[in-house]
Amino acid sequence: MPLFNTITIRTPESVELEFVLAGVGSRAVALTLDYLCLGAGLVGLTLVYSFLLVRLLAVDTVLSIPSETVQLWVTAIAAVLAFFLYIGYFALFETWWYGQTPGKRCAKIRVIRDDGQPERLPQATLRSLLRPIDDILFIGFFCILLSKTEKRVGDWLAGTLVVQTDPVTNSQIRVPERSQAIGKDLLALVEITRLSPDDFATVREFLQRRQAMSPKAKTLVSDQLARRFRGQLGLETLPTEMTTDTFLEAIYFAYQEGN
Repeated sequence: MPLFNTITIRTPESVELEFVLAGVGSRAVALTLDYLCLGAGLVGLTLVYSFLLVRLLAVDTVLSIPSETVQLWVTAIAAVLAFFLYIGYFALFETWWYGQTPGKRCAKIRVIRDDGQPERLPQATLRSLLRPIDDILFIGFFCILLSKTEKRVGDWLAGTLVVQTDPVTNSQIRVPERSQAIGKDLLALVEITRLSPDDFATVREFLQRRQAMSPKAKTLVSDQLARRFRGQLGLETLPTEMTTDTFLEAIYFAYQEGN
């Protein structure tokens, strides 16, 4: 019996990818570390709140505003900032770090969408908003234990999975000099901004995983992606003879340079 559950996802390019689910232990470690980081931020916010409140109450006679009103407004603003800090911590980190927070990065897990694509801001925000529900009475803990896909309530509604980080996808992408030169040519020929962050993430995922693919699957996905992005960029002909892998490497380089 395997120690960890796995799930197989068929990509839009008809290639099956297998992921190892994170498990409740790894997720608990990640959440503990994230709450420590978040707690440090809330402590800092509390110190700023206390300092401002003392200073404002000291000059309430100059402001001609009752001290109770000053305290109420400062407390309300601090509460709103604390809420956005709580929501924003998970949502922004998971968006910028492709499904990872500092805690998830240490625990070597990440969030992906049900279709295998990287998590984006809408999914990350929904998961973050629903986190308090999962934390109440350990609802999320029991959902993870009882679900075959190990999802908490936020995962069900956002359409996401939490998986272990594949060592392959952690590898750095080395773009050859020829691909870099073609990428610079592409920047002069097309509007690279026609590609969305999801498109870039798709290219990045392929370039990181291609070494682990079978030759047939690699060729199939590479051809389909090259055809798709060539049409999306409005390229009738390519600037020079190249393989589809080289074209995707050039796109990867050009997108990074152009954004």
